[in-house]
Amino acid sequence: MATKIRLARGGSKKRPFYAIVVSDSRMPRDGRFLEKIGTYNPLLPKDSEDRVKMDMERVQAWLDKGAQPTDRVVRFLEAAGIRAKTERSNPKKAVPGKKAQARAKERADKAAAAE
Repeated sequence: MATKIRLARGGSKKRPFYAIVVSDSRMPRDGRFLEKIGTYNPLLPKDSEDRVKMDMERVQAWLDKGAQPTDRVVRFLEAAGIRAKTERSNPKKAVPGKKAQARAKERADKAAAAE
């Protein structure tokens, strides 16, 4: 069974609260899970110690069994010191899309023709 360590959403509308759970990768996001190993409250300030709570022994046990954490959970584990920090780079993030590039080229051509 392929297991994942991921977030399961709870809370009311516009007031998110997440449980950090270990579940079968085929189960729905908020569906059946094997074990609840922590909580995440994004509404608290980033420096609050209650923002992310995890049972590190259980997390390590599940990682040893082969559970794969999701991207967000990996960031929590990096902040806790369980995982080594990985370099994230998205060089294409600031590049405009095709249509915006075409519009910029048209403007440059008009400006060059006007001169």
